[in-house]
Amino acid sequence: MKVVEQLAELRSLSVSDLEQRARDLDDQVFRLRLQRSMGQAESGNRIQPLRRELARIRTVLQEKGGRG
Repeated sequence: MKVVEQLAELRSLSVSDLEQRARDLDDQVFRLRLQRSMGQAESGNRIQPLRRELARIRTVLQEKGGRG
């Protein structure tokens, strides 16, 4: 999905949906970082896209005036 399409989709969601998505992504990033630090998984290339999506969600939340 292109960034413009992803932003359009995110902007169409409600603040509560965006906050839930942000919490889920935060949890995923945390788990992947933990696995990587323990040497359980080669997950370095999976963290960056999740962090970028999380940043996009937080940006949209800030635009909408929600918590981010």
